[in-house]
Amino acid sequence: MLSAPDFSQKQIIVAMLSYGEKLSFKNDNVVVSNQDGIRFQTTCHKLFAIFVVGHISITSGLLQRAKKFGFSIVLLTHGLSPYGNWFAKAEGNVVLRKKQYLYDDLQIAQRLVANKLASQIAALNRRRKKSPELKQAIKKLRQYSERLPNSNLDLQGVLGVEGIASRVYFSHMFDEMDWRGRKPRVKHDVTNLLLDVGYTQLFNIVEAMLNLYGFDLYQGVYHQTFYQRKSLVCDLVEPFRPVVDLAIRNAYKLSQINKEDFSFVQNQYRIIGKPAQPYIAILLKAIMAHKDQMFLYIQQYYRAFMQDKPIDGYPWFSLEP
Repeated sequence: MLSAPDFSQKQIIVAMLSYGEKLSFKNDNVVVSNQDGIRFQTTCHKLFAIFVVGHISITSGLLQRAKKFGFSIVLLTHGLSPYGNWFAKAEGNVVLRKKQYLYDDLQIAQRLVANKLASQIAALNRRRKKSPELKQAIKKLRQYSERLPNSNLDLQGVLGVEGIASRVYFSHMFDEMDWRGRKPRVKHDVTNLLLDVGYTQLFNIVEAMLNLYGFDLYQGVYHQTFYQRKSLVCDLVEPFRPVVDLAIRNAYKLSQINKEDFSFVQNQYRIIGKPAQPYIAILLKAIMAHKDQMFLYIQQYYRAFMQDKPIDGYPWFSLEP
């Protein structure tokens, strides 16, 4: 399996192909080129995953190299929705999957939610000027986090703690951005659209990491089994979501978000093609700043789960500086 020092040298690349550009391989390098020549290239030896936005022809040579060098390929539409993938993954980890199917407890779920709340508190604490309302919100989040772990809570109880905490958190994270509530996939404003874009990038990267160990991604510990939902990935992105939230808030503060870049079609905001590039770059840069922490988190989660460690032996992501 990939070690942490090896992973720290790996690259995650987003290739947004414009008209006339193509992705190919040459001398074990990934190459993006157009009629004027090579626009970008990197060695396959350092590649962990490549996300391709736009149209691409998949060749057997491309898939063979992905298999040989152990990197993942994720294909996205111009609207940044994933529609295909070729993941590097561990096959046949039967012992792991048997343990997944037999696991029937809420301890890990509660730890994931507690970690998410800790990240949300840390994100709000990044605000230099704290109004009385913000201080009160942080106090409330701490009170909600103190409810976990709690052996008397059932799944609905854990969901309730997360839900009420998230409403408090989002209303203060984006209080200066005409916030009207978090509505996944509705995209009724630019902020919700950017959250969806950032969370999708985060989801794809965590999915690629989980595949290295052979998990059944559809068998979660918090998100329940649902047709075609990769519940385990949904579980393990939770502590990292505030990384995306902070990146979007900071982009607003730096005037990096221009509403003119977005189109409004059928009551939804969209961003397609070249205008999306700077936003993807902002979000990916923020996620990549925590790349090594994310890898260690997934690695430690795998080891703790396989070794039946007590819940305190499971990883904890810290957003604190």
